[in-house]
Amino acid sequence: MRRAEDREILRLAVPAFLALVAEPLFLLTDAAIVGHLGTPELAGLGIAAVVLQTAVGLCVFLAYGTTAAVARHLGAGDTRRAMAQGVDGVWLAVVIGAVVTVGGVLGTTPLVAAFGTGPEVAAQAETYLRLAFLGTTPLLVMLATTGILRGLQDTRTPLVVAVAGNLLNVVLNVLLVYGLDLGIAGSAIGSVLAQVASAAALLAVVVRAARREGAPLRPDLPGIRAAGRAGVPLVVRTLTLRAALLVTTYAVTLGVVGGAQDADLATHQLAMTLWTFLAFVLDAIAIAAQALTGRALGAGDLAGTRATTRRMLQWGVGAGVVTGLGLAAVSPVLGRLFTDDPAVAERLVPVLLVAALGQPVAGVVFVLDGVLIGAGDGVYLAWGGVATLLVYAPVALLAAPTGGLVLLWVGFSAVFMGARLVVLVARARGDAWMVTGPARA
Repeated sequence: MRRAEDREILRLAVPAFLALVAEPLFLLTDAAIVGHLGTPELAGLGIAAVVLQTAVGLCVFLAYGTTAAVARHLGAGDTRRAMAQGVDGVWLAVVIGAVVTVGGVLGTTPLVAAFGTGPEVAAQAETYLRLAFLGTTPLLVMLATTGILRGLQDTRTPLVVAVAGNLLNVVLNVLLVYGLDLGIAGSAIGSVLAQVASAAALLAVVVRAARREGAPLRPDLPGIRAAGRAGVPLVVRTLTLRAALLVTTYAVTLGVVGGAQDADLATHQLAMTLWTFLAFVLDAIAIAAQALTGRALGAGDLAGTRATTRRMLQWGVGAGVVTGLGLAAVSPVLGRLFTDDPAVAERLVPVLLVAALGQPVAGVVFVLDGVLIGAGDGVYLAWGGVATLLVYAPVALLAAPTGGLVLLWVGFSAVFMGARLVVLVARARGDAWMVTGPARA
């Protein structure tokens, strides 16, 4: 039985991890292509990327919520309804995408101005961002269709599309930026075209599956509204997580003076980048948890849900131990790979050791987060996120000024992740989240 569970978890988690890793790796390639145009272009790309990633990141519920809903109906044996609910999620993505696109294009100038950059960098950022916003709808459709396929227990197709789409993105960027000499505008156009192609490929797979099951493809307003309502708590959850990361970065600026500020900020950025990369490993298990939990509860299998949750928790802890030991082992040399500044390299080692100690806790947190998302327990996750942020924010704002960067990361690992652990374990130990059937009341 355990071997079967392990195979199921690996079948879903490994392609999910590779798809998660593919995106940042190809974003680095984009940055390298634009970076050779000049510093203003690269800085402009950085500003535009922050705006776009924030807008799209807040809509990740289109993937998470759809995964849970589709998996529930699949577990209940109603694939037609699973596809119908998934199609509702795609239409919701189109509606949100249209609103964000129009608002983003019209609001590009004030959005860039909010960063207070010089006119040359602002001009580059506006050029990229105004064009890149045209890819918002395809990006959101990709989230929704990926959620459908995950709910159908298929994480391989999104991986194939992610890799192919990102390779196309690189080719188009090189062709348009350098071949046609379009500069940073060429990079934005290439990215949008690649996003359209990726969305079309995923949509084709979903439409074919919906037709096979006889599910309707036309917009269903009640279904779209229901998908929107279900997504609100997940948006709140995401906002609280992003707010905690912003508070952490802001706290770094409070804890440094004079020339030390640049070194501490650079150290923190490197540490957070590495922590985020390791989070992909744990998030892949969480994605498997979403799909498996939704399917089991849809089938009314409470015992199976508990057994799978226990096994995924063991995977989460194990993955956390492995990533923690790995991070600790390479912490003395990682700094030199990313920077020539000895002050940053020196500061990075103790911060990474703190982050390494927190990895097993992060493993449990990520898995239980995925389990509760798969169970459709978004309202609890939203309130839990608010409570965690209220506990962590004052600690972060006091830690850096009094104890520096290392103490801040102790607060992040122990207080923020620890509070999330308490909130999630308290819920998982009870039965309130284990609502069975094709739809959560």
